[in-house]
Amino acid sequence: MMVKLKTIVATPALLLAMIFACGQKTSETASGLPVTKVEPQVSGQTVPAAERVGEYLPLLKGKRIAAVVNHTSMVGQRHLVDTLLKAGLNLVKIFAPEHGFRGAASDGEKIKDGKDPATGLPIISLYGDKKKPGSADLAGVDLVLFDIQDVGTRFYTYISTLAYVMEACAEHNVPLIVLDRPNPNGHYMDGPVLKKKYASFVGLHEVPVVYGMTIGEYARMVNGEGWLANGFKCQMEVVPCAGYDHRTQYDLPVKPSPNLPNMTAVLLYPSLCFFEGTVVSVGRGTDKQFQVMGAPGATVGDFTFTPQPRDGATNPPQQGKLCRGHDLSGLPVDTLRQQKQLNLGYLIDFYQSYPDKANFFLKTAHFDALAGSDELKKQIVAGKTEAEIRAGWQDGLRRFRALRKQYLLYYDFE
Repeated sequence: MMVKLKTIVATPALLLAMIFACGQKTSETASGLPVTKVEPQVSGQTVPAAERVGEYLPLLKGKRIAAVVNHTSMVGQRHLVDTLLKAGLNLVKIFAPEHGFRGAASDGEKIKDGKDPATGLPIISLYGDKKKPGSADLAGVDLVLFDIQDVGTRFYTYISTLAYVMEACAEHNVPLIVLDRPNPNGHYMDGPVLKKKYASFVGLHEVPVVYGMTIGEYARMVNGEGWLANGFKCQMEVVPCAGYDHRTQYDLPVKPSPNLPNMTAVLLYPSLCFFEGTVVSVGRGTDKQFQVMGAPGATVGDFTFTPQPRDGATNPPQQGKLCRGHDLSGLPVDTLRQQKQLNLGYLIDFYQSYPDKANFFLKTAHFDALAGSDELKKQIVAGKTEAEIRAGWQDGLRRFRALRKQYLLYYDFE
């Protein structure tokens, strides 16, 4: 049975001690984690759960804690790991997702186990030889704490990491606390619902591309719908955000991964990620990741760029090749938010104009995994219009909308 949320009243003294005992603001945390800001800054009205220390600190006292965290797990200007240690809590290990504890590894790059040089804590990779903690990893752990910033798309792998952590916790009877964070794409739902046979680490569950839920709400749905292996249920608490609902325009204070450097990229990502299964580059290896699109030999657009190795993209698609296409980096963030749907026009136009259509879907299996089935590719090849393709999503979206409502923690956008 799902554990109900608890409301724990924090005294002003406790909150002040925890939030403001951090010392002066710095650009680097005590653990050496860089704080790379996304512009514009998040408003002070929305408070992620990690900053509501009075809501979860009492749940952690006296426990041996494993934290599933990365560079986004911030409490103001201090990392959650440092905050817990400062409070005298018994943090025993760190689990690291894709891109690693420091968030600097390239997409798909295997993360190795290691040790945090500042704290001496062991770091166990969940994106290397395994994606799920094993019995040895959870030995000596009384509680797992999860705090990672999501971007609200099915193929962003942090929700897959969450599901595997939930499964491991359920199997080994270890409670889980999820510190919720706002979803920058939580103001709409769209896209095809994944078909179960196409489940992969870039899409484990039968949800649309954009599912309109926070990571805490998503965890509630995974648990409530019995999506964990063998019907397991995770003993779980979700600590909610304050001052947030699904109409909130939330600007991320820290970039969520190396190739989502700003809010333009975060908002374009749901539409442009499909290109990752095609010949088209979306700007990895440039300073406009997920804000440009182009390919060698393309005949659309008048913008050109050449991907080169760089931090976060050591072997970018179309490396060293001149790509032609479009630059979307100048699109206003407010305009992108108002669209409230995927833009398939980019994908359709590129395919229709590309001279070598037989090789457009360069990574067919990966494209189908991103799309959640082989239907989208077939529809594009068949010359279906965006309106025709979108019409085919609606029944699945209606069913998911009804399912989703059962697990929401915040006022909906509808």
